[in-house]
Amino acid sequence: MAAMRRGLVHVLAWSLATGAAVSLSWWGVHTVMAGTAYDPPRALPLTAAEVTSRPSGPSASATGRPSAETTTPSPTPSPSRTPTAPAPSRTAAPSPSVSPAPATSGQVKSYDTDGGRVVFDLGETSATLVSATPGAGWTMQVWKTPSWIRVEFGSGADRVSVFCTWHDGPPRVEVGTY
Repeated sequence: MAAMRRGLVHVLAWSLATGAAVSLSWWGVHTVMAGTAYDPPRALPLTAAEVTSRPSGPSASATGRPSAETTTPSPTPSPSRTPTAPAPSRTAAPSPSVSPAPATSGQVKSYDTDGGRVVFDLGETSATLVSATPGAGWTMQVWKTPSWIRVEFGSGADRVSVFCTWHDGPPRVEVGTY
């Protein structure tokens, strides 16, 4: 009987020590991860050199926008939030590079709003989000389902929503401010 009691005390002590170790480890990992925030990838603004170095012709515009709009650079490029990115050199101009556009299944359309820019690839029966870039001072949230995509930009009490649906026909995009 005394041996059984001693064994039970050892099992209980082991269980309590293991539970305390697991709880302490979980609390430590949770504390570290709770303070970590990951920003979504941001689209980089085009510079005037990149825009003018593109070949002319109907395939030059990957977004399907009129050519007059593609030659106008963004007036205020959004700053990068990546703290580890080195500052660009101000003395030498970067060499322009044009990367090939990804294959699209439909028509790529861009929607500029007060809160930022959203680009969709609109197919015949569905759509995909190509990119979404908030403007300076705006935050962004994205929701996706099999039949719609919603991008919402927020700044204080202001909200701008870009909503693309295709559940009952071809994709259509609605932009709303509230």
